[in-house]
Amino acid sequence: MKYIPTAARYLLGFLFVVFAANFWLKFLPVPGPEEGSLAAGFMGALYMSGFLTVVKVLELLGGILLLSGRYVNLALAVLGPIVVVIGLYHLFLVKGGYPMAIGLGVLSLAALAGQRGFLKELLAQK
Repeated sequence: MKYIPTAARYLLGFLFVVFAANFWLKFLPVPGPEEGSLAAGFMGALYMSGFLTVVKVLELLGGILLLSGRYVNLALAVLGPIVVVIGLYHLFLVKGGYPMAIGLGVLSLAALAGQRGFLKELLAQK
């Protein structure tokens, strides 16, 4: 049981590095959203504004930090909002792809569970 957060951290880091690198290198086919849908409009706005490039840089940085084991708290803090947006995208805009979104959420929570000190500091009342 004590290895689950570490395994989740490595798997999460690997996923973010691979899919962030795929944004530039295009080695995996990623199906786009249905033409004319809300999801297509959202992704179009992200892509055309350059915002998606910033998100992919943050994903790559967070994934590398998770894989290296250094600055894991920073990586989880950067990747947390991205994971939430991915989940909300699938829930409200795509209305599908739930297993991937749920899996990403579970991996994130499992990796976060290994950082109890980070959670205590984050939720501490000051």
